Amino acid sequence: MKIVPLNDRIVVRPQVPETRTAGGIVLPDAAQAKSQQGKVLAVGDGTRIDGTDRRTLPQVSEGDRVLYAPYSGATVVVNGEDLLILSERDILAILD
Repeated sequence: MKIVPLNDRIVVRPQVPETRTAGGIVLPDAAQAKSQQGKVLAVGDGTRIDGTDRRTLPQVSEGDRVLYAPYSGATVVVNGEDLLILSERDILAILD
């Protein structure tokens, strides 16, 4: 199944959090920080400009690595994979 976001929505594959510290200590699930980084898989058409058929251009594109706000978006499972659907305004930065 393919997922196509609407309007200003963006589909992101969250980065898997680290399970070990730099010193090699294994972290339990409760101690792992929630990931705020991911890879953009799909981008919507952009927000419609009031009263017209024109849309704003999204600032991110497929393949970008992004930093997003904590606890934002909706988690969905597609083909057994956890993905996030975010609004473009929840994206804080594009990472190099």
